[in-house]
Amino acid sequence: MLPFGAEAAAQIVSELETSLARSKHPIPVGISNRHFHITEEHWRILFGEKDPTEYRRILQPGFWAATETVDVEGPKGRLDRIRLVAPFRSKTQVEISRTDASMLGIKPPVRGSGKLEGAAPLRLHGPRGHVDVEDAAIIAQRHVHFHPRDAEKFGIKGGEMLRVRAGIGGPRETVFEQCLARVSDQFALEFHVDLDEANAAWLKNGDFVHIV
Repeated sequence: MLPFGAEAAAQIVSELETSLARSKHPIPVGISNRHFHITEEHWRILFGEKDPTEYRRILQPGFWAATETVDVEGPKGRLDRIRLVAPFRSKTQVEISRTDASMLGIKPPVRGSGKLEGAAPLRLHGPRGHVDVEDAAIIAQRHVHFHPRDAEKFGIKGGEMLRVRAGIGGPRETVFEQCLARVSDQFALEFHVDLDEANAAWLKNGDFVHIV
């Protein structure tokens, strides 16, 4: 067994080596502008019998941005033309930024996608009607998607909290703390932040960040 001081030093060296190894691999940025996911039941109320139509594919496998949009209404305001990210989900969810939340007059929690306990209520307006969703709005927790192959390469476990450096060498270089690692064989490697966070670091889609 190492002496206490030597054991602590060895732990520090190990952590530094891990950070250095992780920082060598660039991760592409995907800026998550305001969008919504929806149940088929709510979709039918808002849009009737038509099905969502594809607007463009996104990096995450199996997901796509739809042509259709909704308007969302809060106590103090309204945001128009929020785009659907399909396919259908088991719960309706609206992901917005803090700036959006202020415009709507709501205080949504920071949550991982699908974690809707305590989410803020919103009314969604479509061409055929509207629905009131009590637990709709969240501010998405910044996160990194990993395929298991990528997670192994980085030495990452699902649920781990990461530090991510963005805008390296730029005028708004930023380290994002508390970035959730999400690992699934349904994911492609990508760092997700909302528009507020991206603007703070002068990030755009296709830029690269590094774990530190």
